[in-house]
Amino acid sequence: MSNELVLVAPLTWGVAALLALVGWRIAFARILLAVGGLSLLAAIVMRLPGGMSAVRTPLGFDGAVFQLTPDALWLMGFGLPGAVLAGWLGTTARRQRMWIVGVALSLIGALGVFGLQDAVSFVIAWEIMSLGGAIMILGEHLHAETGRPVLFMLALLEVGAVAMILAFVMISAQGGDISLFDFAAQMKAMPRTEQLFVGLLLLFGFGAKLGMLPFYEWFPGAYGAGSGASGAILSGVVLNAAFFGLSRGVVSWLPVGAAFAVSLPGIFLVAIAVISAILAALYAFQQEDWRRLLSFSSAENGSIAICLLGVSLMFRHDGLTDLAGLAWTVAAIHLAGHALAKGAMFLVADGVYRASGSYRIVGRGFVAKSSFIFGVGAFFAAMSLAAMPPQAGFVSEWFLFQTVFQGFHLTSLASRLTAALAGAGLALTAAIAFATYVKVFGIGLLGHNAQSKYRMPGATSAAVGALGGLVLALAVGMPVWLGGLEKGVTTLFGSDGVSRMREGWLLVPLTSKFAFISPSMLVIAMPLLAIIPLGLLLLSRRRAVRVVPVWYGGTRPDPARAATTTLTFSNALRTFYSFIYQPTVTTEREAAHEGNGQPYFTRRLIFSHDVAPIFGPYLFAPLEKFVVALAARLRVIQSGHLNVYLAMIGLLLLIILLITLL
Repeated sequence: MSNELVLVAPLTWGVAALLALVGWRIAFARILLAVGGLSLLAAIVMRLPGGMSAVRTPLGFDGAVFQLTPDALWLMGFGLPGAVLAGWLGTTARRQRMWIVGVALSLIGALGVFGLQDAVSFVIAWEIMSLGGAIMILGEHLHAETGRPVLFMLALLEVGAVAMILAFVMISAQGGDISLFDFAAQMKAMPRTEQLFVGLLLLFGFGAKLGMLPFYEWFPGAYGAGSGASGAILSGVVLNAAFFGLSRGVVSWLPVGAAFAVSLPGIFLVAIAVISAILAALYAFQQEDWRRLLSFSSAENGSIAICLLGVSLMFRHDGLTDLAGLAWTVAAIHLAGHALAKGAMFLVADGVYRASGSYRIVGRGFVAKSSFIFGVGAFFAAMSLAAMPPQAGFVSEWFLFQTVFQGFHLTSLASRLTAALAGAGLALTAAIAFATYVKVFGIGLLGHNAQSKYRMPGATSAAVGALGGLVLALAVGMPVWLGGLEKGVTTLFGSDGVSRMREGWLLVPLTSKFAFISPSMLVIAMPLLAIIPLGLLLLSRRRAVRVVPVWYGGTRPDPARAATTTLTFSNALRTFYSFIYQPTVTTEREAAHEGNGQPYFTRRLIFSHDVAPIFGPYLFAPLEKFVVALAARLRVIQSGHLNVYLAMIGLLLLIILLITLL
């Protein structure tokens, strides 16, 4: 039955894409997107904690088998709720036809990445997923210059795709087999240096979608050119699919080598991931657009997951399989909570746009003017992304630090030092992320404006409330949810560590003697603790409360002008980390045309500020200039003369003949 439900999903998405292409029943096509996702969710619930049996596909490739392993079911299962609700609500753009086509292609491609078991069909699915994301954003036309950020996105993703294909070619050439089931044995037969090179290629291939530096620089432009619904799909299903591919490459295929005293792949993954997370968090904090801020946050969380993979490799290298399984499990938990919470926040962004016509983070008092379910759902999602208890983000980040703190079990000094520095870097990332979501929720949703009468749409409120409730349910039910990963971790690491991550309703890092928490009990304890301030509030009402205006420099207070803005909230960190941000501030005065030709009277003052990207000016801009210059030189080939084309064809045939003869 579950196999049939899985088959229903791509068929339903395909029908939705066809209906959208012909421009017929667009609303029904959106419903089909949601129905396909619900069908797949039902199959996942039925098959966890075990996996799905292998099914041979009619693609015609050697080893063309489709099979969803337990880790694939987990990662896709938690990415789907946001995608289902995004498909149901639709994009904020007026034109939805091509957006629906893009969503369908992204989901079909992601399903292929999770389930296809041969290199050729896997690469095809990966490219379909990338193409679907580009079509989603291009089809919306929400930005005046949509083409440039999308082309930049595709360029970086194709760099990653080329690296991934090269890795697949090197592995397949070792044994002549393209079945992913045999890649582990084929990599084991490779020289150690080639194994490390293939591991690096896989990191760049899958890291391009996960937001690893320098690839995270496509995130704000592409996400900022699309809607929140597109962001929910890219940050949920697509991001989880990329992590699944990277996890499979470095955990299942990359052998544990005894040629080095330390785990070089693990140390490299941890180092680059921590730097990526810090930079992404810093740039997220400075954004004033909902989509751009949330996109950097997605890159940050993707980097945290990569860091945990690196920690897992370091533990596995030293034979600590239980701790290696713990690190991988925490990464899966982290991405599950992130997909739910980030999906909710992206839908909040769309609700803000539908109500106000802008994605800017400014105080409009949405929480006060919208339904209770919206406020609770958005608050739970923001709490989780800020790692506040008892939400899912708090659980995963607590597990993250408990895992890194156990680096003292590692044998080499380099590995122990890497784990210690990673803990410090991740602590900085967590602090910045906390401030970021205080800014998002405090200014963007709680920020009061007496003149604003905006109200969150009812459908958006329901969707955000549902996802926020799932975030809390994931945290509270974590002792139960962990069972869904037990078989997958046992298969990957040969460890039963997941069963020792819980003791009753307590969550522990393999042993309660090291540390423990209980989100399930916190849900009961925290409302009880709230009785104290509520009691004090009731007692205070018996006495008259004197309300006085805020001091505003001796002048008449203006709440709108005195309110905290995103610029003032972020300015302190921008100043402190100016060596990273390289901030720019410009002020232009536009003089009045009147005044007898005297430009003494300023008609308008134009103030702008920005932060400079790190890799754009020094890496991507020179590459762009090189490609443009090369294209100008090669333009002579497109002369339009038939004889030139015939000569080129003749030369090509001659080269082919010489190759075959040799």
